Amino acid sequence: MATNWGSTGKNVTNQNSTNRNNQSTELKKQATENALYGSTLSSWSQHEKIAMIAGFAVLGLLLAVCACSKESAKPALVGVSSSTPASIAPTGSVAEAATSTAAAGPESAKKMAKKRPRNVTYRDADSGVSFLYPRKFALATGDKGQPQLAAVGDVPMNFVEPGGVAVATVSVPGSLYRGTDFESAFFNVNVNRNISEDECGHFAFVDTRDADGEAADAERVKVGSIEMEMTSAFAANIMRQAETQYYHAYENRACYEYVLGLGTEGFATEGGIRHVDRDEVFARLEKILATVKVEPVAEHVADETPASIASGKE
Repeated sequence: MATNWGSTGKNVTNQNSTNRNNQSTELKKQATENALYGSTLSSWSQHEKIAMIAGFAVLGLLLAVCACSKESAKPALVGVSSSTPASIAPTGSVAEAATSTAAAGPESAKKMAKKRPRNVTYRDADSGVSFLYPRKFALATGDKGQPQLAAVGDVPMNFVEPGGVAVATVSVPGSLYRGTDFESAFFNVNVNRNISEDECGHFAFVDTRDADGEAADAERVKVGSIEMEMTSAFAANIMRQAETQYYHAYENRACYEYVLGLGTEGFATEGGIRHVDRDEVFARLEKILATVKVEPVAEHVADETPASIASGKE
């Protein structure tokens, strides 16, 4: 059997040559692709790298902003939740303050009540008389208002006709004149509806202010807003002295009498006792007189009128 070695070897050689050529071609192709890929990769890295980095930077910035917004949202919520107690606290303090004020109310009212005015206003609806007097002075009204002085006892009214009625008397406390011969002093108001305006300008007792003891005529004076007729009287014994000043004014179809009185007692030279300043005492009483006001009042009807009406008589 014959074997064709030559052709076979030639075929093998051709095949090997072909394989080598294919491998060489494949390697060249790979080299070309690698070269192209490397060139492309190198070109992308250079041009696109900045854009890629910028994209990552923007993405990181967005993530950071989101994170910050989340973090800021949490404190905001905490602030809102914590604001409620803060708003409640002042309300509670206001309520406590209101409660403490209400609790201190009576005490404050007492303190305010203690700060009373120094002067008191007296008003008599029946006569229309009103005046101011110091709170420390003593007030007596009606029949209890009849003044007294040690040297004369009850101080008489000085109307020329009877019918006078005591309205009120204000007494000066002796504590104001300790260490003096002061015994008593007063301001007194009387009203007489049974005399005319002309009679009101006269007095039952003569004026004894004259040093020689001679009678003096009444004088016209104005005290406060009222013009009046004025006279005075003086009485004394070995131990006591009494001085009075009378003022008459006609209003509301009645005669109003205002009396200022001062009484002294004892010897001022004994035991370190000094004479009281008489002018100062009367000046204090005249301050009360200067505040006198007389308001209009309804005319008084005679006492027998109700009886006449009750019996059917006109």
